[in-house]
Amino acid sequence: MVCSCDVGPIVFAVPDSLRACGPDSAPAASLCPTCLSVEPVSDPPTDDPDFSRVSDAFPDGRGGVAMALTIGLLDSLAHNRAEIETTLEAAERAGVDPLLVVDRLQTDDSVDSDIDLERRHAKLESLLY
Repeated sequence: MVCSCDVGPIVFAVPDSLRACGPDSAPAASLCPTCLSVEPVSDPPTDDPDFSRVSDAFPDGRGGVAMALTIGLLDSLAHNRAEIETTLEAAERAGVDPLLVVDRLQTDDSVDSDIDLERRHAKLESLLY
C-alpha cells in the first residue's frame, strides 16, 4: 500500500528477529496513523515510536512494533501467513492481545484503514486459535 494521507508517519526500527516480516526486510518501517499503511524505511530512528498517534488502543514498545508489522502484512493473508504468525506471536510475547487491538482499531474514528479490518479480524482469529 502506498499512503497518500497528509499526516506524518510513525517511523520505527524493526528488530532483527522480525526483519524478515517487515516491508522489504528493511531495518525500519513507517506506519501511517490514518490509513495504517506500512512502508520500508532505510534509516532506523533513535527515538522510541509514539504509537499512541494511531489510537489509544495501539500498544507501545515491542508489542506496537509487532502489531504495526502485522497490520502491514494483512493485505495478503495467504501470501504472508508465516510472517503474520511470527508477528502475532511476538505481539503476544510482549503482552499484547492482537485481536483486541484490531477490534478497537475497527471502531476508532481517527483510523480510516485501507484494509478491511473486520474481515481480517476473523481470519486472524483462525491463525491464533
